[in-house]
Amino acid sequence: MGFTEEQEALVVKSWNSMKKNSGELDLKLFLKIFEIAPSAQKLFSFLKDSKVPLQKNPKLKSHGMPFLLCVTCESAIQLRKAGKVTVRDSTLKKLGGVHYKSGVVDEHYEISKLALLETMKEAVPEM
Repeated sequence: MGFTEEQEALVVKSWNSMKKNSGELDLKLFLKIFEIAPSAQKLFSFLKDSKVPLQKNPKLKSHGMPFLLCVTCESAIQLRKAGKVTVRDSTLKKLGGVHYKSGVVDEHYEISKLALLETMKEAVPEM
C-alpha cells in the first residue's frame, strides 16, 4: 500500500499546521490515551509518584508529539517513495526500541493510534 503525492502532502500539511500547537496537542494526545486506557499511566515513570495533575504536568505536555508527528511525516514520505515504511535505520525503529524496553505492547499502539487520529481530527478539522 503506497501513498500518493497528494496523500503525502496532506500529512505534511497537517504536521505543519499542528507544529505551532504541539505542546497543547501533545497533552491532549496523552489525556486521550489515558481516557481510553487508564492503566497506560503506569508506563510513564515520570507520572508514578507525581502529585501534579495530568493536565498540568510539564513532562507529559512535552513528552512526544513533535517527535510522533515527525515520525508520521517520515512514514508517509517512505510510503509514497518506497510503497512501505522502511524501519531499519529510521526514527520509527529507534522509537519502537525505546517503547519496547519500557513495556509497551501491541495493544498500546492501537490505543495510541486511536488517540492520535482523534487528536489530529480536532487539531486540523478541515483535513
